[in-house]
Amino acid sequence: MKKLLFQLDTDAHPAVFDSVVAYDGGADHVIGHGNVTPDNVTPLVEGTIFTRAPKEKKNTAIFVGGSDMVAGEKLFKAVQKNFFADFRVSVMLDSNGSNTTAAAGVAKLLSSGEIKGKKAVVLAGTGPVGRRAAVMLAKEGASEVIISSRDSGRADEACADIKQSFDVDITPAGAASCDDRGKLIEDAQVVFATGAAGVELLKLEHWEGNNSLELMADANATPPIGIGGTDMMDRGKDRNGKLIWGAIGFGTLKLAVHRACIAKLFESNDQLFDAEEIFSLAKTMA
Repeated sequence: MKKLLFQLDTDAHPAVFDSVVAYDGGADHVIGHGNVTPDNVTPLVEGTIFTRAPKEKKNTAIFVGGSDMVAGEKLFKAVQKNFFADFRVSVMLDSNGSNTTAAAGVAKLLSSGEIKGKKAVVLAGTGPVGRRAAVMLAKEGASEVIISSRDSGRADEACADIKQSFDVDITPAGAASCDDRGKLIEDAQVVFATGAAGVELLKLEHWEGNNSLELMADANATPPIGIGGTDMMDRGKDRNGKLIWGAIGFGTLKLAVHRACIAKLFESNDQLFDAEEIFSLAKTMA
């Protein structure tokens, strides 16, 4: 029986990236639908749950994607509302690649050192990757996790949303310039830069002499990268006494985790892969 993955995307066009990884993860056919919302998803879900016998439902799965994580979260929940008894299929949420990217980055930081009891700062962390990374760092026992933004109001909003969704306390901070961000990380041990492509968040001078810092990761692979003085290919490289992971350095794990999650979707029909489940898998693969 063919393994069918239905790619429900909140954008107009289902992401080609997600389709390619889905095939590489073991799906026999990927069927993409764009502009999917909680209001129009029910017929699509019904098509997945009513067409195969109970023992065969594991061969059908759903992937929720798109560039908007908030919309993706709503769609992820809406899909599940249509399930009952054994009329369900496994579902994965990875809008904008945020779950797999954050999981891979934090897992690689963990592979290089201790996070428990350490202070962590997620720079430019109000986006989907930053929010997910902050939750993962907090759940790994960081003594404090700070999300920074150029707009302090956005940081406040992100932390409030995280508290509501994950019941985790994150500290918001406004930091509009590289100098501001340099001051913010002065007593931190862990830094994860999750800013927009091509935006430098820290210059070398802001971190090379910081004796508190131990672990750093940067999710930006587009020059200039987020943390000046590092390289997107860094794989736990020691730079000025800090162990650095670049975007491509942990990107290999991100792709491997994405593929592995797709494969696991077809193991049974009752699995849900969101941030915590994807992170759990990433830690075993790091």
